[in-house]
Amino acid sequence: MNEPNAASSYFVDKDSGARRELFPGVSIRAFGGESMTVSVVTFEPESRVEKHSHPHEQMGVLVSGRLEFQIGKIVKTLEPGDGWRIPGGVEHSVTAVGGPAVAFDVFHPNRQEYL
Repeated sequence: MNEPNAASSYFVDKDSGARRELFPGVSIRAFGGESMTVSVVTFEPESRVEKHSHPHEQMGVLVSGRLEFQIGKIVKTLEPGDGWRIPGGVEHSVTAVGGPAVAFDVFHPNRQEYL
């Protein structure tokens, strides 16, 4: 059975999504579903997401490059394929190390300010 407009509701075109610069050298492409937001974040070399927190649960995976995360008081440098889990309300920051990086993040519930 063919559903009208199913392709536009089930798939996200590579050129769609809200785009913005979060911090100098850190840009995001985000799109949301009913209860979550997914995003691709690109980091220029040595760019930084300053320490912050939000009520959303956040999980992600590093696609390329290296990122140094500080989550709470724990600091760790991640390589491609490594992931993270950040509960809502926990302070964290991220710095690109040694070159550019690309990360994939998921937030629950939706981060309306990104959409």
